Amino acid sequence: MNFSLSPEIAALRDKTRQFIAEQVIPLERDKRQSHHGPDEELRRELIGRARAAGLLTPHASKEMGGLGLSHIAKAVVFEEAGYSCLGPTALNIHAPDEGNIHLMEEVGTHEQKERWLRPQVAGETRSCFAMTEPSPGAGADPSMLATTAVRDGDSYLINGEKWFITGADGADYAIIMARMEDGSATMFLSDMDRPGIKLERNMDAMDACFTGGHGVLRFENLRVPATDVLGEIGKGFRYAQVRLAPARLTHCMRWLGQARRAHDIALDYVSKRQAFGKPLAEHEGVGFMLADNDIDLHTARLHIWHTAWLLDQGEKGNYESSRAKVVCSEAEWRVVDRCVQMLGGQGVTTETPVMKIFTDMRAFRIYDGPSEVHRWSMARKLVHAAGKTGH
Repeated sequence: MNFSLSPEIAALRDKTRQFIAEQVIPLERDKRQSHHGPDEELRRELIGRARAAGLLTPHASKEMGGLGLSHIAKAVVFEEAGYSCLGPTALNIHAPDEGNIHLMEEVGTHEQKERWLRPQVAGETRSCFAMTEPSPGAGADPSMLATTAVRDGDSYLINGEKWFITGADGADYAIIMARMEDGSATMFLSDMDRPGIKLERNMDAMDACFTGGHGVLRFENLRVPATDVLGEIGKGFRYAQVRLAPARLTHCMRWLGQARRAHDIALDYVSKRQAFGKPLAEHEGVGFMLADNDIDLHTARLHIWHTAWLLDQGEKGNYESSRAKVVCSEAEWRVVDRCVQMLGGQGVTTETPVMKIFTDMRAFRIYDGPSEVHRWSMARKLVHAAGKTGH
């Protein structure tokens, strides 16, 4: 594996870094934000700026209007976009749209792509991914899926409740996971304004960086034509893995940018702030935290790049993306936590962006599977592999 970046990727990195610094960071204190994320007006302004800069939806295929980035190129660009909490929104690479765009490219029909994907790549629409359910439904264990889909003539009737559905409020369409009568799972596409879909409420959450927040959805006899099945009937769990392996990694990329931002702010502060006769950075305890931050940032980046490289080689990367998700979510969280400590009062107020990064990032250890579930899954695969080799 070659760790040097091609001139093209390096130039795109620099272009993204400049765009974030000049066009996005100045809007971070814009009033068009609430506890449920940036509002639609602010999102459209950010999208317009990225479109003008030639950076909109860079991960989508060139055919669909994107830049067709490799996974390695995404790792570089997404980290730079993540340097601002608004960067992923601006570039149209935020969750859940980024993962949905990838899934639609892989599985959708030509008609479905033209109807739902193309306007989404252009930044004109948003989407949500309706899988997670309240107890006793599906959460970290997708086999507990409770939402049902029953065939009714040339369509399906969907009934159930979903919650913590990121971006549901204001989404134009949804990808809905439902259980079939034989116990298998299928993904369905639906416009959000169809009769039978109700946004019951928005949930108050620690994070405030996702447009549309996190909603509770109810489906009551939602009728979805058979032409709006995404992929094949009964292959929903397989498609979920098509979506989740890269999506886990893109979370790691974006949050790495936020962790680096927090570290840069803390490093600047402790280099200037005096205490006990010298800058904070010259005190051993603070210096150790700076060193540990650098170690964690580099470790996270290596896991991201290695897994991205495997995906670019055509590997599925399910095991490696689980490993990267655990390492990155915990390492990047440690970085931000140390930054709060080094900043003192500056770290627990809105005087710097670090407090927001702290509250936004904590949920990363839960999103796309808690660390414990990934460790359990990895352990099962390790034991299975050992059994096959006779160790």
